[in-house]
Amino acid sequence: MLRLSAGSSLFALAILLLTSCGPTLSPFTQRLYEDQRWSEKDMEKIQFYLSEDIVLTRELRGGSSDIVRGEIKIVDGREVEQLVIRRKTPGVFLFSPKEERFAVSFEDGGSDRFLIFGPNPQAGGRYTLRASDWNRRSGTVTYDGLRWQVSTADAFAALMVDMKRIRNRSVRSRVAGGRRID
Repeated sequence: MLRLSAGSSLFALAILLLTSCGPTLSPFTQRLYEDQRWSEKDMEKIQFYLSEDIVLTRELRGGSSDIVRGEIKIVDGREVEQLVIRRKTPGVFLFSPKEERFAVSFEDGGSDRFLIFGPNPQAGGRYTLRASDWNRRSGTVTYDGLRWQVSTADAFAALMVDMKRIRNRSVRSRVAGGRRID
């Protein structure tokens, strides 16, 4: 039988309480979206989170460096800028550029600071990062009006939502009082 000291019992209880108070993040899927039939106004009320880190990288050409909010690094002798959006970073829905595509912003500072997400059949319908020109190693995304490279590993970075908060918002219930014959 495992015995816990009073100190370790309190520590275990504190961990349990902290983890139970945090958001219950679940993947945002095409099925969830279709089942709920949310409008764009509804989507603006949902807090999104990232499932994985996304690293945006772009090469700086001699002398012209518009630094957005990333770091400057030297990679293979080239000067590059990197912008990292960490997992669990909160984001907001901005607009839907076309059917089954969402523009989600993870930082303030301009209306062009967003990434596009859409349902991915290879990921169970999860809304994952969309990019153009995917090849074996990377894809191209537009962020803040500039073209950036993302690793193919970032292709499965998905939108997550706090299901507990969504359920609280989307459930309207009432209890019928019944009717009697007079």
